[in-house]
Order: sequence, then structure tokens, then C-alpha cells
Amino acid sequence: MARSLSGENLLYYFFLFWYACGVVLLSFDLLPASLQWANAVFLMLSGLVGSVYFLSAYGRITGAFFIGMIFIISMLAEGLGVHFGFLFGSYKYTSEFGLQLWGVPIAIGFAWLLVISTSHVIASVLTAPLLQKKRFFHSILYIVTGAVFTLGMDLIIDPVAFHVKQYWIWDEGLSFYYGVPFKNFSGWFLLALFFHLIIYITLVLLRKWPEKKDGYRSKRIVLLYILVSGMFMLLGLINGLWLASFVVLIFILAAGFAYNKIRTVEEA
Repeated sequence: MARSLSGENLLYYFFLFWYACGVVLLSFDLLPASLQWANAVFLMLSGLVGSVYFLSAYGRITGAFFIGMIFIISMLAEGLGVHFGFLFGSYKYTSEFGLQLWGVPIAIGFAWLLVISTSHVIASVLTAPLLQKKRFFHSILYIVTGAVFTLGMDLIIDPVAFHVKQYWIWDEGLSFYYGVPFKNFSGWFLLALFFHLIIYITLVLLRKWPEKKDGYRSKRIVLLYILVSGMFMLLGLINGLWLASFVVLIFILAAGFAYNKIRTVEEA
């Protein structure tokens, strides 16, 4: 157990180190072209932190199921989008985003692990008061809240990645929201609904629903949401993406409320 815990801590602290370096380099536009792969590594590290949470919180079998489900289905959905315009619209990834599988960067699967793991914890914390009183309403609210927070992160990631970094190119009519088609956001929301529905059903059937947060792990995963969203918000502000930065600030503040709520439960 100690070895597993030390490995978990090592991954988390390495992520923080990589994050701090990335914020400095990207904020001051110091990242050379030869190090563009570091952005993909950042997303992979973020997804690994989320994956470790699933494994630590729900056990190896259940955690591995969540990780495999999210990674495989998200990569498949993105591939269908790239080749057939399914769900997210018609687009293609550039070569700036690392190793690809079926036209989709591997880092994208890790990005989905990041947003689903973090939005899962935030949603479970924010909807916890309804758990014992109105379980059916709680299930609906959890699934929708998780999808909303997933979409909240995408509302800043997509404008920065497309408008600023051009990691992918859209092949269809663009919207006023920094050129990102609305079909992309509806696709994100629907896929996030599906993921949170599966997570909820699985945890309820296995009687593993987190009625109490598991301390520092939950706080770390909520902080992960805040840090990643905050970094993209900073890049948005630097590049004049005011609307997207304001929108994500709302989600960051809500995530901060969830973080404090976990601390309150711990101290009670």
C-alpha cells in the first residue's frame, strides 16, 4: 500500500512540476517549436492523475473499467468525428499534438480522462445533500452536473486549442464563439452525459457510491480541474479570449466551492 501511495504522490508532484513549467513557458510564449510535444505530455499527465483517482477510489477492477471505457469510447467518438463528422462536427487534427491513432492524438483520450474524473468528483460533491433524501432526483442531477462541468472545461479548452494553438482545424461553418461550431459543444455534453450515466449506474450497482469523500484524493482531483481550467483561462486572457475566460471563471469558482465543501466534511 505504501508503495502504491508513494507512486501516486510522485505522479501528482511531477504533474505539478510540469504544470508550473508549462504555465511560465506558455504565458510568456517561451515554448520553442521543438518542445511542442510537451503540451501533449501535459494532457497525458493530467489524464493519468485522473486515472489514478479512479483506481484508488474504486479499486483496480472498477477503476480500470472506468479508465478503459472513457479512453476507448472517447477515442472512437473522436475518430468518427475526424473521419465522418459524427457528434463533434467535421474537423481534423494537426501534427502539433503528438502521436495519433486513427487520426486522433493519443493525448485526447487522456484529456477525456481528465475532464470526466474531475467533473465526476465535483458533481458528486455538489449533489451529495440530495443523496439520502431524493435518490432518483440525485441521480439525474449528478449526471447533468457532471456533464455541465465537463462542458465548462471544453468552453475554454477548445477556443485556446483552436484559436490560439491551432491543434485542430474545423471543416465546417464556424460559430461566433471563437470559430468553434456549436455541434462540438453539444457532442461534448452528450458524451459526458453518457459517461456519467455509466459511472453512476456502475457505482450504485456495486454499492461504491462515494457518500463521503476520501479526503486528499478528492481534493487533489478537484484542484486538478481548477489548475487546468485556470491555465487555459490565463492563456485565454493573454490572447484576448475574454468571453471564454469569464465563462470558465464561473466553473472554477464553483469547483473551488466543492473543494472547500470536502474540507468542511473532513473537519466535521
